[in-house]
Amino acid sequence: MCGGDEAGRGALVGPLVISIVAITKGYEHRLSRIGVRDSKLLSPKHRYELFNSITKIAAEVKTGIISPAEINEAMQKGISLNELEAVHFARLFDSMGSDIKSFYIDSPDVIAERFGVRLKMLSSKRTRVVGIKSSREELKDKPIKLVAEHKADVRYPVVSAASIIAKVTRDEEIRKLEKKLKIKIGSGYPSDFTTIDAVRRHLSTGKFDGNLRLHWKTMENIKQTKITNFFSN
Repeated sequence: MCGGDEAGRGALVGPLVISIVAITKGYEHRLSRIGVRDSKLLSPKHRYELFNSITKIAAEVKTGIISPAEINEAMQKGISLNELEAVHFARLFDSMGSDIKSFYIDSPDVIAERFGVRLKMLSSKRTRVVGIKSSREELKDKPIKLVAEHKADVRYPVVSAASIIAKVTRDEEIRKLEKKLKIKIGSGYPSDFTTIDAVRRHLSTGKFDGNLRLHWKTMENIKQTKITNFFSN
């Protein structure tokens, strides 16, 4: 079985990172035993420790990075983030070499199963989306069970494992960016004062070119208001 999740979906700075973790049937309990759970509930140090443990336990780990530039281009063309994420997850899923029987994924769509349907349509692997009626023809040859649910990273340890891999990878990408730009960025999220302050200070210098989500509402707020007013609203 495998699980998929992302990190950085709502970020202002840096990439959106997706990950899929495959685990051999009967080994799922090992993930729970080492303390795997939703990455947001873990400290950075604990996530890093679990990252190494997960890579040792997992049958296969795949990670994909969606750059801010690609996100900006997609949004300019009217492609939603859900659609873009589904495309990348399908590619990553298709690259898996493991003999997968079931795929659990944390759905970003308001209608959870709709994300599963997108994946099914984009993937070259034969799948059936749980919650969506399948024809007899589709059920032949035992297609991969595809489960797209809200809060899947809380319900399924294999999805929690994917969330940890994605989160640690994204954090590392942010650290690389800080080193390259020689700017303290913080988490990269709009709720982080360090992030907003860094963007505000360097917006006109071009240092962040290619690393900002230009079509986020937060960007408009930064351009139109002072940093102090932004946080008082």
